[in-house]
Amino acid sequence: MRREPIGVVGAIVPWNYPQTLAAFKYAPALAAGCTIVMKPSPETVLDAFLLAEAIAAAGIPEGVVSIVPGGRELGAYLVEHRDVDKVAFTGSTAAGRRVAEACGRLLRPVTLELGGKSAAIVLEDADLDLAKIGNDLFAATLVNNGQTCYLGTRVLAPRSRYDEVVDTLAAFASSLAVGNALDPATQIGPMASQTHRDRVEGYVAKGNSDGARLVVGGGRPRDLDRGWFVEPTVFADVDNSATIAQEEIFGPVLSVIAYGDVDDAIRIANDSDYGLGGSVWTTDAERGKDVARRVRTGTIGINKYLPDPGAPFGGVKASGIGRELGPGAISAYQQLKSIYT
Repeated sequence: MRREPIGVVGAIVPWNYPQTLAAFKYAPALAAGCTIVMKPSPETVLDAFLLAEAIAAAGIPEGVVSIVPGGRELGAYLVEHRDVDKVAFTGSTAAGRRVAEACGRLLRPVTLELGGKSAAIVLEDADLDLAKIGNDLFAATLVNNGQTCYLGTRVLAPRSRYDEVVDTLAAFASSLAVGNALDPATQIGPMASQTHRDRVEGYVAKGNSDGARLVVGGGRPRDLDRGWFVEPTVFADVDNSATIAQEEIFGPVLSVIAYGDVDDAIRIANDSDYGLGGSVWTTDAERGKDVARRVRTGTIGINKYLPDPGAPFGGVKASGIGRELGPGAISAYQQLKSIYT
């Protein structure tokens, strides 16, 4: 049996972590012996040119890594090009479905890392001291201004401590430094574009109109007259069937959902089209692991959430197909050949 390079890889990279997510694709592809054609997002073309300059400076032969900027039409062309042997896509679930349909018709291997609406399950024994959990809570729920696919933006709180959880999240959101993303002290910067800010504000308006209780945030920072900012926002009294609990907002908006017992929490966590990330907050690590095993998701953390490059990353259900990172990442860019003698 031989493992051979799968061939030419067509990679499509989104705007929220453009260089990190590009590396998720070109690193294992090159290690497997493939060549790769990458299409960056139209919103992040300049840094793609910097990558191209670095590739040239490193002496990588021409044609091994190609970077081709363009929009949706170019992405569709790349996905269906006859000389592409595999597609690696990170982006929205809606776009991922179109990529999957094309690859299915062409019988072309594909890796899809798509959207998420992860649950952060707060158990009854959780420590809610922000001095202890604040940094980990931020990383698990609002990092990168909420523009991260795996974030636990559905916070599931036990009814016995519901008000306490809401108050803690309100204090947490209110404490975050909002401002210039180039300032090291900033924790919440602007949305990526005016169009995206409009989208996030549309979800905030939908939460209000559907009857959720706006606890904190929901507007634009009064002291910032430039930039596409949205205040860190917390909604309480959210039903899991609500739009803001089911659809990916991709901004700094948290929805707090009440549950009865642990079985109810797991039912709510799994009542989602997505399954990418998640977290369980508890002072009993073994109990946390037991709960984590019952959540239908590709990745989950105990009292934190931070992807590990040494572990597989990817989702189930509408969150994607296949895995990136970890020891198996290279195998996604190889094919097996059996030679009989």
